[in-house]
Amino acid sequence: MRTFADYQNKLRSMKPNIYMGGKKISRDDPQLIGPMNNIKLTFDLAQEEKYKGLLTATSHLSSQKINRFTHIHRSQEDLLKKQEMTRTLCRQTPACIQRCMGVDMLNAISVFTHEIDQAKGTQYYPRFLEYLKYFQENDLVGCAGQTDVKGDRKLRPHQQKDPDLYLRVVEKRKEGIIVRGAKAHNSIAAYADEILVTPTRLLTKEEADWAVAFAVPGDAPGIRQVVVTSSPRSRKQLKAPVAEFGSCHSLTIFEDTLIPWERVFMCGEWEFGGRAASLFALYHRHSYTGCKPAFTDVIMGTTALAAEYNGIEGAQHINHKLADLISVAELVYGAGIAAAVKSKPSSSGTYIPDVVFCNVGRRHAGESLYHEYQILCDVAGGLPATLPYEEDFFQEEVGPLLNKYIMRKTGISAENQHRCFRMTHDLIGSSFGAHRQIAGLHGGGSPIMEVIAILGNYDLKQRKEIAKYLAGIATE
Repeated sequence: MRTFADYQNKLRSMKPNIYMGGKKISRDDPQLIGPMNNIKLTFDLAQEEKYKGLLTATSHLSSQKINRFTHIHRSQEDLLKKQEMTRTLCRQTPACIQRCMGVDMLNAISVFTHEIDQAKGTQYYPRFLEYLKYFQENDLVGCAGQTDVKGDRKLRPHQQKDPDLYLRVVEKRKEGIIVRGAKAHNSIAAYADEILVTPTRLLTKEEADWAVAFAVPGDAPGIRQVVVTSSPRSRKQLKAPVAEFGSCHSLTIFEDTLIPWERVFMCGEWEFGGRAASLFALYHRHSYTGCKPAFTDVIMGTTALAAEYNGIEGAQHINHKLADLISVAELVYGAGIAAAVKSKPSSSGTYIPDVVFCNVGRRHAGESLYHEYQILCDVAGGLPATLPYEEDFFQEEVGPLLNKYIMRKTGISAENQHRCFRMTHDLIGSSFGAHRQIAGLHGGGSPIMEVIAILGNYDLKQRKEIAKYLAGIATE
């Protein structure tokens, strides 16, 4: 397994193809440090004995110890461990752990390539296994390129005025395929070793060119990444872990990019476009049943701390709000556990989590999100929005006055009061906080997609038969 230093050295060797703020930047640009610190956790903690067996796994290909973020789930226990790992890591960062994008996509590809081979007589799955060996042996970081820019939402891919608004194959050559288009919302793409691409939706027979899945290095010729980062305001005096992390997302543009055949996992099998899209969404929503409870843990702890520091800890209305937060965290986590326990092996042996439990858990998390922010805002009060800048607390003239007037409950120092409400501002009153709210709602698919998945996989007919029986209506 690699160390974080190994990972950084690899990034420095990659070609510069990242654009931010109108400039081309390198992968060691200071603006990427905060977001990249999330990835650092996945390397550093995997080296610690305390996390052995949680952040590490045994490869089913090589029998070697590997980072769990490169592992294929071969049992219910693997899915449970992945969920526990995700919650454990995400409690140490106010942002997501990010590397779940790659492992979720690897597992999706391991399922649909085998299914295509069975139906079409292709050889995608053996090709994928060779790629997986390379990915695991080098402890790579992958990102998911699934969401197309989509153009006019009322039109299908082949109906768009510009066919490149969904990524497609424009040419097939002896050495590989040429692809053109763009993938949006690519978390961590700027500092990922590999970009793993699949279709984003159901496709029709007219859309075979859009039925494409592949892996490509993040700096391959023809790829340009236009990125945006989001991090809490940096600290000068009150250093704190909350300010050391961040997020980064890319609009990844493919301009006639060559993908060698050995890295192509779908090419023209339009019948499997929707299957590929839904599988990644399913695995990623299962990851959300780990990361979202962790973020609720952060919100919950900050709410309880703000209540204590405001002197209202233990009040009945505060306890009710904390019970709301506990209910969200544990119901979502419980849905993820159920999804793992009720998982089933696919034809390739990769375990697939239960569709309904994954989606009801993710839907509950998304629908509860803004209520959670409301609770923290209500308990913390207006200070997170109007808290003076950190530098003013250390200014010679007004600093002592600010420390005097920030005081609340006796026994809590001015510095700790300041730290508490500074972090609260980071979570709900900053551009970073706004980013986390949008990501918390739409990450893993917009809420309507969860509704579609739930209704498409739930046996409502059986429930009607129950009602008919109890009402004395003849049943089938």
